[in-house]
Amino acid sequence: MNNLSKTSIPFLLTLLSFSFVWSQNTISFIQDSEDTIVISKHIYGHFAEHLGRCIYDGIYVGEDHKTIPTTNGVRNDIISALKELQIPNLRWPGGCFADTYHWKDGIGLKENRPAIVNTWWGGTTENNSFGTHDFLNLCELLQTEPYLAANVGSGEVQELADWVQYVNFSGSSPMSNLRRQNGKEEPWGVKFWGVGNEAWGCGGNMTADYYADIFKKYATFMSDYTNGGLFRIASGANSDNYEWTETLMKKIPKTLVKGLALHYYTVIDWEKKGSAIHFTDEEYFKTMKVAWFMEELVNKHSAIMDKYDPKKEIALVVDEWGAWYDPEPNQKQSILYQQNTMRDALIAGLDLNIFNNHAARVKMANLAQTVNVLQAIILTEGDKMILTPTYHVMNLYKVHQEATLLPLKVTCNDYVFNNEKLPALSVSASIDKNNKTHLSIVNIDSKKEQDIKIDLSTKKYKSIKGTILTSKQINDFNSFSNPNVITPKPFSDFKKKNKEVNLTIPPFSIIVLELE
Repeated sequence: MNNLSKTSIPFLLTLLSFSFVWSQNTISFIQDSEDTIVISKHIYGHFAEHLGRCIYDGIYVGEDHKTIPTTNGVRNDIISALKELQIPNLRWPGGCFADTYHWKDGIGLKENRPAIVNTWWGGTTENNSFGTHDFLNLCELLQTEPYLAANVGSGEVQELADWVQYVNFSGSSPMSNLRRQNGKEEPWGVKFWGVGNEAWGCGGNMTADYYADIFKKYATFMSDYTNGGLFRIASGANSDNYEWTETLMKKIPKTLVKGLALHYYTVIDWEKKGSAIHFTDEEYFKTMKVAWFMEELVNKHSAIMDKYDPKKEIALVVDEWGAWYDPEPNQKQSILYQQNTMRDALIAGLDLNIFNNHAARVKMANLAQTVNVLQAIILTEGDKMILTPTYHVMNLYKVHQEATLLPLKVTCNDYVFNNEKLPALSVSASIDKNNKTHLSIVNIDSKKEQDIKIDLSTKKYKSIKGTILTSKQINDFNSFSNPNVITPKPFSDFKKKNKEVNLTIPPFSIIVLELE
């Protein structure tokens, strides 16, 4: 992760799988779509960096903790919460931290592991008690795919080649034998690998041309012990650096790369990011504006990738996204710790709808971050744990995982503030393997409810039910003293008549409908 981005260029919405016309609110299913596009479950991935209290005193509290139940040192309540989400993948150990991390420091007997100074995040000393085995065993426990971010910035080619062999090779070799010596007989078979992180910034301050050559060098020596399953992800662009994407697509052969990363954070001003819970109407509107900018980014980066990869064989991987505010006061040991309000739930719903609607190219994404950092889904305080509004959005939206995208035509009102306007609604839809259609609707307007007509003339449904996520105030949040201020509730305030459904979505709300 990096604290540099660009959100100052003019706001523009371009359109792919759904379109906006400025009048009344209607949602229609587009009939006879040419392509069958599956929404990859990996769009709903997560990111856990060695940063603040994400790993230590967050996910991992140690095997001998006296008051918190754990499995191999990982909090059982966090394990249960992540299992409920059915998280498809988990990225580790960074972020910027990845390019200072040397994986051999984190294997073997814990008492023999050398300490490391986390130079990126607070200069704290870590004892490496959470390493490769700890992370990959956690992923097995969660039944999720690990996504390892490799050290390219300060690591050597041989170090990465050894890591791949250590975790993936089933035969006899120096590294696989070392793995067995450390207690793991069979390899984990790690598929997803990030070849460096933010090479344009904390990963080495490289140019795109230089990084493309570095990527090819490192990727060449990552032997594929998984019979064609190795998914190498290049360090892609920061926000709207389209030249970076152009260069990498032009210079890196398809045989070496399966994914191109994109990092973009919802931030209104990098010098003064604002409070996570105390914000004005103007700050809220600006936040929604930069959140909607994800649509333009995905469109423009995809268009460049289409020139070199018209069959869409290379995935756009948005492996760092989410809201970033100023640190909470009195949180010196909790770097980048922030609360999570209804505003953040709307950002999550909007971004996930964008990724769903661009599922032909966006095949993986990772929310930053999992626990106690930025737009976290989980916050902990001692033995207490709470689920944030963003967690509830991810839980509601998991119905889209591996479902077939249903393209939509959306006609919606404007959300207007100080003579600026944004689309008030964000929508995506899919149909799952059980023939259930799910429609996720976000109303970002902080003041006005939206009356919506859903045209069902192209499909026949016998039943409909819904769930809503909203709150009394837009800056409400779940606290350790009151953890259920914002939780999903059943929604039945709709009318189905003939071939349409009419409903009213309150201000700053998210509704997920299930039609069958």
